[in-house]
Amino acid sequence: MQNFRNIWADTLKILQQRVSVVSFDLWIKSLEPIDFKDGIMYLSTTSETAKNRVLKLHEEQILDALKEVSDEIQNFKVLDPEESKNFNLNKIEPHKEVEQSAPLCNFNSKYTFENFVVGKSNQVVYGAATGVANHPFTKINPLFIYGGVGLGKTHLLHAIGNYLRKTRPELNVLYVTCNNFTTDYVESLKSGNASANSSFRQKYRNVDVLMVDDIQFISNKTGTQEEFFHTFNDLYQNNKQIIIASDRPPKEIATLEERLRSRFSMGLIQDIQTPDYETRLAILQKKCSQENYNVDEDVVNYIAEHSDTNIREMEGMLHKVVFYAELLGKPKATMDIVADALKDIVDTTTQSVTPERIVDCVCKYFNVSKEDIVGKKKNKEIVEPRQIAMYLIYEMLDLPLMKIGEIFGGRDHTTVINARTKIEQMYKENNRIKVCVNDLKNMVNRI
Repeated sequence: MQNFRNIWADTLKILQQRVSVVSFDLWIKSLEPIDFKDGIMYLSTTSETAKNRVLKLHEEQILDALKEVSDEIQNFKVLDPEESKNFNLNKIEPHKEVEQSAPLCNFNSKYTFENFVVGKSNQVVYGAATGVANHPFTKINPLFIYGGVGLGKTHLLHAIGNYLRKTRPELNVLYVTCNNFTTDYVESLKSGNASANSSFRQKYRNVDVLMVDDIQFISNKTGTQEEFFHTFNDLYQNNKQIIIASDRPPKEIATLEERLRSRFSMGLIQDIQTPDYETRLAILQKKCSQENYNVDEDVVNYIAEHSDTNIREMEGMLHKVVFYAELLGKPKATMDIVADALKDIVDTTTQSVTPERIVDCVCKYFNVSKEDIVGKKKNKEIVEPRQIAMYLIYEMLDLPLMKIGEIFGGRDHTTVINARTKIEQMYKENNRIKVCVNDLKNMVNRI
């Protein structure tokens, strides 16, 4: 059988002639072939929404096109990002030696430094990533990147990989998720022979650059931690580059062995923060330009305002609006279709308003810790956010004053009354406070 990637490339040419331009660009072009076995082509996509849309709208067309290209194709499967993580993309075929001069994995071609929008929230981590890409094996080793879901950690890892593949093709670069590493390790143990264990160690230790995503999943895996510790040591002692990504810093990964925590801290630990409004807007504008989306400026502004924690979710909202406009036969996505286009997202992502949610939003907005805001500190940088949080809880939830006081370290009801009265007055007289309160209400009630 010809290479399955070539089969998919030929299939794309057929599909491009059979589906609309927007549908092709929005749903089909982003599909990535990752494997072919037992007559089934496996395709990876960018989100669960994209998977559902592909299967709902184009399943029959894709299968027909695949069968036209190759009579060995019986069916195909589309995997969302989570399913793709659990799919072993780096299997070593039995009885075949690994060509150490060849790249060990594929990187998403869309994830480059050029396509990464830099703002205040990520400029430091971006600088660290480009520094490692330009000068691997030198000062920043290991590089540990952490941050919430959908903020760009995986994009940066793939960007490093794409850059090194282009500028240093002689290097062996391996990107895996923590689940990939664990699966490979468990399989080597199950085989019960020294050859399998040797192949596992050759795969992970005979590389120049090792990138491990979602390392937080190593928690509670004692054997995996032991093996990764030795893999880390072997690479580090041989001056190989190590890059790790996580949704939390090493100190917050539960049951992580102290010796691993110490290893992760040997280089640079850098967070990637939630993007501010300007960065979110720039990301959406760049996406529109890259994908040739015809979207009204008000729509882009609306999405940037109403999706403030997850870039992946935000881009999904943009895709949804564009797709909805296409279904309605509109040449441009405008505000009059936004409510209908995003109604299912509103239903599934709106979180119920709770005191904890309000406090979390206030902490994020003012960049203060929850410990400080409910604690005893009395400096202005803490007192003002605390009073605004009390005011919002009272206004939005109408909780008893005593209950609100309990949330903030057991303060009495008079403290809550004073905070509410003060913020009410400042809201009327101080435009800065008015903007803060309105912004926070939007955050709490965001889509």
